[in-house]
Amino acid sequence: MLQCAAGLSAACASITASQGLLIRRQRKMLQQQAHGLAGERAAAETFSVEGVHAHVLRYLALLSRKMSLGLASPTGMWVRGFGESWFRTRCAQAGLHKVVSPEAFCEGRLRLGLAGAAAGALLGAVFSTPLMIAGGLGGLLVGFRLPRGAVVAQCKARVHELETELPELLEVTALGLRSGLSFDRSFALYAQHFPTAFGKACAAAQTQWNLGLKTREQALRELADGYEYSQFRRVIETIIRALRFGSSLSVELEQAAAETRAVRRTHRQEQAAKAPVKMMIPTGTLILPAMLLLVLGPVLLEMMGGF
Repeated sequence: MLQCAAGLSAACASITASQGLLIRRQRKMLQQQAHGLAGERAAAETFSVEGVHAHVLRYLALLSRKMSLGLASPTGMWVRGFGESWFRTRCAQAGLHKVVSPEAFCEGRLRLGLAGAAAGALLGAVFSTPLMIAGGLGGLLVGFRLPRGAVVAQCKARVHELETELPELLEVTALGLRSGLSFDRSFALYAQHFPTAFGKACAAAQTQWNLGLKTREQALRELADGYEYSQFRRVIETIIRALRFGSSLSVELEQAAAETRAVRRTHRQEQAAKAPVKMMIPTGTLILPAMLLLVLGPVLLEMMGGF
């Protein structure tokens, strides 16, 4: 009887342990799925680029989540030399500091470079050995530079969005101040009525100083540092100086909004003026040879027939 009781207790203990292990595994899987969904949602809200650059950033975000969960391991510590310091200085300006880790950026550069080298070598091997070598080297270079190009494109896209949305922020805040609201309440109006990526960044900054995590000056300066746009930094310094000394902030915000719109108009005019110069490259490389062949082709044929 004692042996039967001991066997039954051991069987019950093993069943309980196995059930507990199964529950822990299911819980871990659910946590990983939750982290994945949260990361995908954050990535969808963060990325401002499209096309190949968007796919590269999504891959880096996925690789970063896998590395944080222990599902992927870096190739080695020496991989961190592949642009880690550069990425640390640009990740905040690209809005990727919460989505892509520096280790994942370096690991992604290495993996994309190797994948590009393999694809280029396979494509070149169809024709000849020299083309296989050239294709491998070209694919390695292209794959290795894709993450860096995606981060730069993300920075430029965020600046383009900021140029469009900054005048609206300043005008809405100035309107709230003229209506008798405080600066915090006027600043919150933009995030409430403009659910854009910049509006969410402004709301996050205001939440930090409302909860006491940072001072208002620190949160505003950190918000300005998240964009590679000197005009925005000057506007933030103007706001901080006006709040500190109690000057008329609504008038200064309206002037800053008008100045920002003028700067944006000037940038667009410069881009429009550069368009004809940029069109000379495809014109010279594609259209001009075809036109020369069309005009000089009959003459060359007659000269060849004469000989």
